[in-house]
Amino acid sequence: MRDSAVPSVINEAFIAGSVTREQVDLLLSEGWRHFGTYFFRYNFGMHDDSVVRVLPLRIRLSQYRPTRSQRRVLRINSDLAVKIRPIRITEASNALFERHKTRFASGTPESIYTFLSAEPATVPCDGSEIAVYDGRRLVAVSYFDEGAEATSGVYACFEPAESKRGLGIFTMLKEIEYSIDTGREFYYPGFAYEESSFYDYKKTFNGLERYDWNGNWLELERLRPVNISS
Repeated sequence: MRDSAVPSVINEAFIAGSVTREQVDLLLSEGWRHFGTYFFRYNFGMHDDSVVRVLPLRIRLSQYRPTRSQRRVLRINSDLAVKIRPIRITEASNALFERHKTRFASGTPESIYTFLSAEPATVPCDGSEIAVYDGRRLVAVSYFDEGAEATSGVYACFEPAESKRGLGIFTMLKEIEYSIDTGREFYYPGFAYEESSFYDYKKTFNGLERYDWNGNWLELERLRPVNISS
């Protein structure tokens, strides 16, 4: 998978309070991500005390088909209600985030605003959410950016007591479905590492491509499915 002529180190960032949908597409295509108004990209990171290669990923939606495991996730969650709407942080979604973050042994995020701006539906770009309900109870929510030709997952959280449902994967699948239904070309699930890591669930999708840090997107063979509670 390693590329020749890879730049030695890329570690860049900037602040932007407003970007258009077309600018979102361009930034994503060049390996940029953002938390709130802070945009960043880097091609090397640290994992398990080792330096690892960072792989920006995207799914070419014309090549996407759900796997057997992903179809199972959709099936076992077919009893849940799904709402797609502009991002809004509510008491229920904030409480869900607080419960969800207890799953992390280290690197625990301080608040949902670690990832989102104070006005996440419009700042720095158009943002939407997948809200998943069991009856009236919010059990999962994910946030994603809206570009002109692409969407991009930002963050997801789910009810820890419902981990067997695979709700993290479920909200990704619903973001992909929405992207297809709205005529997008790409869905960006974020970064993974070239080496095996906790991000490997992002590598289990069909139609996957990875950025080579030389301006090219290359096909990436998907991994076998991981545990659906990821």
